[in-house]
Amino acid sequence: MHTAYLLLGSNLGDRTTILHDAVAQLDATAGTAQATSGLYETAAWGLEDQPPFLNQAVQLLTTLSPAELLAACLATEQRAGRERLVRWGARTLDVDILLYDAAIIDTPTLQLPHPRLPERRFALVPLAELAPHLLHPVLHRTITQLLATCPDTLPVQPA
Repeated sequence: MHTAYLLLGSNLGDRTTILHDAVAQLDATAGTAQATSGLYETAAWGLEDQPPFLNQAVQLLTTLSPAELLAACLATEQRAGRERLVRWGARTLDVDILLYDAAIIDTPTLQLPHPRLPERRFALVPLAELAPHLLHPVLHRTITQLLATCPDTLPVQPA
């Protein structure tokens, strides 16, 4: 079994229901959701002129390879009506793989750990709730340490 940490986000539609349904879908198709963080309302990052997001981290036990897990995440997004029209644009559902065991992968379709994790407070806050002492396999710093030095100042509030 492998342990993956995912970040779910939604800023269109019934965000709470979309995230709840996504966890159920991933639990049914990708592995076992061992733990979920609380929901956090966060300002949009990257393309800021859009509605706020709800974000949630998920700890998933899986037998899938990283590539298979990515396919399951993309299928979950599609099931929720995700359309990729604008980079960092508004979306019904976004599912990112943040970490997969201590894997370091750099391919055109998948980078692990997620390359922008250290600079995204909206990902670090819910991840720190689940795994504060988890070590980033490239930076060799805990999630708590990454959060303490995160340059992102956008607000992340419990929903």
